[in-house]
Amino acid sequence: MVAAVAAVLLVVTGCGSAGGGSAGGSGPIKAIDPYGGNLAEEGTPKHGGTLILGADREAVTFDPTVQNTNMAQNAVFDSLLKLSPDGKIEPFIARSMTTSDGGTTWTMTLTPGVTFSDGTAFDANAVVVNTQRHIDKATSPAHQYAAMIASMTAVDPLTVRFTLRSPLASFPIVFTQSGFSGTLGMIISPAALQKYGKDIGTHPVGAGPFTLTSWVRDSKMTLARNPHYWQQGMPYLDGLEFRPLPDTDTRTASTQNGDIDLAFAAYNQETVRGLDNPQLQVYYGPGNSGEYLFFNFTKAPFDDRGMREAVIRAMDMKALSASQYNNRLTTANSLFDTSSPFHTQGASGEWPAYDPGRAKQLVDAYRAEGGNPDFTFKTTTSRQPFAEFVQAQMAAIGITVTVQTYDLAQYSSAVVQSGDFQLSTTVAPLDNPFPGVQRIVGTGGSGNFGRYSNPDVDTWLADAAVTGDDAQRTKDYQQVEDQVNKDLAVVWISRAYLATITKKDVKGIDRYLSRDMFYATTWLDR
Repeated sequence: MVAAVAAVLLVVTGCGSAGGGSAGGSGPIKAIDPYGGNLAEEGTPKHGGTLILGADREAVTFDPTVQNTNMAQNAVFDSLLKLSPDGKIEPFIARSMTTSDGGTTWTMTLTPGVTFSDGTAFDANAVVVNTQRHIDKATSPAHQYAAMIASMTAVDPLTVRFTLRSPLASFPIVFTQSGFSGTLGMIISPAALQKYGKDIGTHPVGAGPFTLTSWVRDSKMTLARNPHYWQQGMPYLDGLEFRPLPDTDTRTASTQNGDIDLAFAAYNQETVRGLDNPQLQVYYGPGNSGEYLFFNFTKAPFDDRGMREAVIRAMDMKALSASQYNNRLTTANSLFDTSSPFHTQGASGEWPAYDPGRAKQLVDAYRAEGGNPDFTFKTTTSRQPFAEFVQAQMAAIGITVTVQTYDLAQYSSAVVQSGDFQLSTTVAPLDNPFPGVQRIVGTGGSGNFGRYSNPDVDTWLADAAVTGDDAQRTKDYQQVEDQVNKDLAVVWISRAYLATITKKDVKGIDRYLSRDMFYATTWLDR
């Protein structure tokens, strides 16, 4: 298997605190079981029971060619390949993926005997049909990866050959990612595609451990055990019930009082309260990237570097930690965490320090040249206290900020993805660079909502994706990190707080840092 540099796990949402308040403990939140439990040490799994899960939003669809966050997608589809905690490719429904010519031609072999839940064969043709859907649909979150494919062939029922337009050493990663990030790894039954057509998003048929049985939007979604699941003896649970709980206080209360078994936490406040409750188990890893603010490079005042610097220098992170993050802000000042091999101290050295005096000088200079430094700050309703903090910080240096908030669904579509903002919020936990860094800071990247662009960055990103030389790849990403900080592409705030919080009797958690889970191993110790 090819050792890879893993996928971005991008979740467009508000930043990591839902409000003020304090909780026990102090200092940055450290990683705790970031990829799930130790399955070998949790005991013999028990069969039965229904797991009740609380999500931070309602899903849009099960169709992988449509951008959305749906925590149930993996339960229905599984994935062709998986990522290990150290960023290497692991077999899953696909048994292997290899190249014999340095990354231009890739051969994927499938596990024999796998069927979709409708009884049809999970074969090479199914992979080809599904990949073609991403090629044909320019709006698919995985289109940019699928478009790298020059041709593909079902060599035999268990073998697919992909020929790329140019060598790509990291190509297997695109079969491992979450639905939101864009993945070629979630495969729908071709028979179901033919039967349901455009309605496939509400009638998903996959080879995952569960099948969709009912979906009452904004109320609950239920899934039942797939009796023909390809991993013998699994899943252990009889069913899953997903409840959309977009209000953070409601979701936190449901977690604390035991109304739900598992919560997909999005905010610092939830994670801290989970850590402080001895009846709950928290799975969390800060990863790279994380929470930041998007500058819109196509609109004043942030097409001006001086104004970007002014905003950064005006942000008092110690005050932010105290007022919004329970004194447990895991600060960030660069694309990669200090523990990452892709991080350099030089990049951190490029980052402007808190200096409101200098910030005000920059604002005054911009105004003297005829510019208007006032701007509108758009974010989610859960981020109102954070928005008010930004508003106060900017007022101290002479900038008037108008705050506009939106519910999460409207914010994602009408604000961030449409580019209708001057300054906005997001969180993008990043395990490893490919293809996530390109999404965030590459020209035209699907997550580059601020339209930042630097040709040198694009060149380094392209080289990093192609090269099979680990040392060269590391150098490329270090140069990217350094240049992004020189350009002040975004406002780094914190690492992410995307945690999974469960009752103590929920076992067998298998997750990515994005909270995306693989459900076959989950069981209830009841």
